[in-house]
Amino acid sequence: MGTYYYVFPTFAQGKRVIWDGMDGDGFRFLNHFPRELWSGTPNSTEMKLKLKNGSVFQIVGSDNIDRIVGTNPIGVVFSEFALQDPRAWQFIRPILAENGGWAIFNSTPRGRYNHFYADAYRIAERSDNWFLSHLSAQDTGYPTEEEIERERRDGMSEELIQQEFYTSFTGGMQGAYYVREMEAAESEKRMLRNLYDPELPVDTWWDLGVGDSTVIIFVQTHFNEIRIVDYYESSGEGLQHYAKQLAEKPYIYRDHIAPHDITVRELGTGKSRLEMARNLGIKFQAARKLPVDDGIAAVRMMLPSCYFDKDKAAHLIEALLSYRKEWNDKERMYRDRPHHDWSSHPADAFRTGAVGRRRAKLPEKRERYEIRYTHNQGSWMSA
Repeated sequence: MGTYYYVFPTFAQGKRVIWDGMDGDGFRFLNHFPRELWSGTPNSTEMKLKLKNGSVFQIVGSDNIDRIVGTNPIGVVFSEFALQDPRAWQFIRPILAENGGWAIFNSTPRGRYNHFYADAYRIAERSDNWFLSHLSAQDTGYPTEEEIERERRDGMSEELIQQEFYTSFTGGMQGAYYVREMEAAESEKRMLRNLYDPELPVDTWWDLGVGDSTVIIFVQTHFNEIRIVDYYESSGEGLQHYAKQLAEKPYIYRDHIAPHDITVRELGTGKSRLEMARNLGIKFQAARKLPVDDGIAAVRMMLPSCYFDKDKAAHLIEALLSYRKEWNDKERMYRDRPHHDWSSHPADAFRTGAVGRRRAKLPEKRERYEIRYTHNQGSWMSA
């Protein structure tokens, strides 16, 4: 008897896949629990099923960690763990240890530089206390080689075929913006410990959430080195909370960089968050307003100069590795905009810093060129 969670990357995904889902024969997944064992009607709002022996089965999303913090499960399944907020496991882990509970992680590989590979797969490979099963289409017989070849002919990339059908860890997360730059930071040993230097001032880069997460990234600059020395994230708190967090850190601050919309006045108070923060002693500078694509380009230009504290900035590192384009299931292609999930707020704060920091290098104005050959002049030209 106990509480058991089935955790998906998002609450909505859990509802679609398990709570409302069914197999190819039309059998509902929820009906794998025999109805004679149910205690009352399932709670569809909370996706919770109570059983007559007192046990509880519930589907939750790691996009709302507050839903599981403070609870007392004895068994948890993490589905598509590579896409989940890694803090969900960190919060649940000590509870399971205390209860003598268990956890199962299943996922499609999304490259080697993420928490599924580092915090689950590699540990299971080295430990006698973990069970590890790594199956591909060659092991299961589904899909067949003929079906895979059909997908290849229809334009599915080889990297995606290797990831989805052969469960290969080679290559990065599909559609991710910064995987190559972050892999370079790892291989060039720019992820270190104890980066903070008390002789240098600290800048902060922010993403100010409205009703969701607020992120603060703490940065020091030494010549061309940009050192990410600390990280803080919380939700459901006012500016007073974050001012208190700044005051409790041992840092001497220089610049506080906020998104461009911090100057917008709120209807209720008639004041902007820029003015409210100033009253709390935080003198924000608003970053330049740029299209998201230009901000992403600015981050890519900055990343080769970045060093990361691998302990204090671990969540930011995971977020930058996971930040990716939105996938269009219907058209089977990536949209030209970021996917919104747990990694969005850290990545947005980092983009704010890339655009607003001192000596920021910004992409030049983009222009579209049509290249053609002029026969009568015998030369290439652009227009």
